[in-house]
Amino acid sequence: MLECVNLTVKQDSERAAQVAQEVKQFLEKHEVKVSQGSITPGDQAVIVVGGDGTLLHVAAKAFEKQLPLLGINAGGLGFLTEVHTDEMNEALERLVKGNFELDRRMVLRVQVFNEDGKVVKEYTALNEAVITKGALSKIISINTWADGNFLTTYRGDGLIVSSATGSTGYNLSAGGPIIHPGLEVIVLTPICPFALSARPLILSGSSTITVEVNQIQEEVCLDIDGQVGMPLHKGYRISISRHKGYLKLIKSPHRDYFTILREKLGWTSAIPLQ
Repeated sequence: MLECVNLTVKQDSERAAQVAQEVKQFLEKHEVKVSQGSITPGDQAVIVVGGDGTLLHVAAKAFEKQLPLLGINAGGLGFLTEVHTDEMNEALERLVKGNFELDRRMVLRVQVFNEDGKVVKEYTALNEAVITKGALSKIISINTWADGNFLTTYRGDGLIVSSATGSTGYNLSAGGPIIHPGLEVIVLTPICPFALSARPLILSGSSTITVEVNQIQEEVCLDIDGQVGMPLHKGYRISISRHKGYLKLIKSPHRDYFTILREKLGWTSAIPLQ
């Protein structure tokens, strides 16, 4: 039986606050302790109330602690926070009883090396790592290698390196492909490329991608899941590869991936098989 969970709520949202209060009351009724703020050592699961951005805010820590993560949608798009409020109580009851199904998602390990080859920063990304120029900067050139073999130099506004989970995020907005999250792949999608020949590329999840920005003279940044980031300096290289282990997302009791995809993208209603 579940004894203690962490509850993370979307900030500045009356709707999320209301739903979170209902979640807390349900858990306390079932004698489950609720912690809020940072994940505590006694937490056995993480519940997120909000949108995908809220979930991404705690995904790395949940992955690090190997805690199951339940996303209840009370915010934006909701590809990751897939449990609707009308099925929330059933999902919570399954969580309390330990009778839930997990969706294991591949995550990315992002390492930043300085000009001396030393790691100066390391991140965990569920969706993507983005190398992008500043708003007023000129086109940037990004040298790219796959498993140590030179691939190409992308010229444009930047480059998105995403997981299959992240394929429905920034990657999709930039014209990249939608990929089923059960596939372990890495997707390279250039942002507003200068050359028409620059196209999204899907590589094996076992690949290691290395990127380096040529001649950094203006603002260039590394952004992780839209949550954290850092400026890049001359001589810096970024290595992106599959992280060991998986993020454990708790599935919706009733809605599968294709139902969610159809709803979010506004595709036509399902037609029964003959």
